[in-house]
Amino acid sequence: MIGTKHSPNRKTPHQKFDGWSLDDRNPQVIKSFMPLWEWFYHHYFRVTTDGWHHLPPSGKMLIVGSHNGGLAAPDMFMFMYDWFHRFGYNRLAYGLTHRKLWQVFPGVAKFAVQCGSVVAHPKMAMAAFQRQAAVLVYPGGGYDVFRPHQMRDKIYFAGHQGFIKLALREHVPIIPIISWGAHDTLMVLADCYQQAQQLHQWGIMPWLFDTDPEVFPIYLGLPWGLGIGPLPNVPLPIQIHTRVCPPVQFEHYGRTASSDRDYVNACYHQVLTQMQTELDYLIAEVEGR
Repeated sequence: MIGTKHSPNRKTPHQKFDGWSLDDRNPQVIKSFMPLWEWFYHHYFRVTTDGWHHLPPSGKMLIVGSHNGGLAAPDMFMFMYDWFHRFGYNRLAYGLTHRKLWQVFPGVAKFAVQCGSVVAHPKMAMAAFQRQAAVLVYPGGGYDVFRPHQMRDKIYFAGHQGFIKLALREHVPIIPIISWGAHDTLMVLADCYQQAQQLHQWGIMPWLFDTDPEVFPIYLGLPWGLGIGPLPNVPLPIQIHTRVCPPVQFEHYGRTASSDRDYVNACYHQVLTQMQTELDYLIAEVEGR
C-alpha cells in the first residue's frame, strides 16, 4: 500500500472525489454501470465463477486479489459486477486504489470513487473496517497487472506485504480471489522500466503526465497493436474464470504480530501459497473440460 502524509482525518479541507473520504461512494452510480458490466460479463468475457459461499454474509473483511489484463483489469470489473449483483448496492465495499489514478486519469477517478475506490493507505482501510465494510486490495499493483505473459499463471505480489500487516493489526479475515483468462486479454512481452528510467534520467524521454509509471511494459494488444509503456488497453474477448477461495487463517493477530517481520513474511508466503494452489486447481479444472 502507498505511504503518504495524508489521512482521512487530516485537517486540510476534503476535496470531493479525491479518494480520501468514504462518503463519496454512490450506490446510484454503481447501479448505472451494472447494465454495461452485465453485457461484458455474459457476452464478451463469458465469465464463469464459483466459491462465493466463502464470503461472510456480513462484517469486515480484506479481499485480496491478483491483478490481470493491463490497465483494463477486466477480471476486477467482473468481480465487482458479481459482488453488486449478489449483495446489492448498499453493502459497503471499498477498493484500495493507487494514487496515480488521480494524477493521471482524474476523470476516471471521479467515477471510480463513486464506485468505492479510495486511496491505497492503511488509514483508509481501517476507517472502512470501522464501518464493517469489505475492502478489496490488489497488492501487486502495476507490477502484477503488467507482469510478463509467461507469468500469467503465477500469483505475483512483488513482495508487497502491507496487506498482511493490515489484516493482522485489524484482526480481519483475508478472502483470496483468483481468476484465469484475464491475463490473456493482452500479451505482455517484457517490462523495460529500467531502460526507460535511464532514458528519462538522461533527459531523452519525459514521463507521460509527468508521473513515474513504476513499470514500463511492452505488450501486444488492442488498440495499439504494439503497446509501449503502461498505456490503456482494450481487452480481447477471452473467457474469464473467477473463484472466491476459502479464508486464510493465521495463528496470531494484533499489533505485536503485525510488527514481527518474520511472522509477517511467513503469513505473506502462506497467502501466496494458498492462492497459487487454488489457481493451479482452477487452471486444471478449466483445461480438463
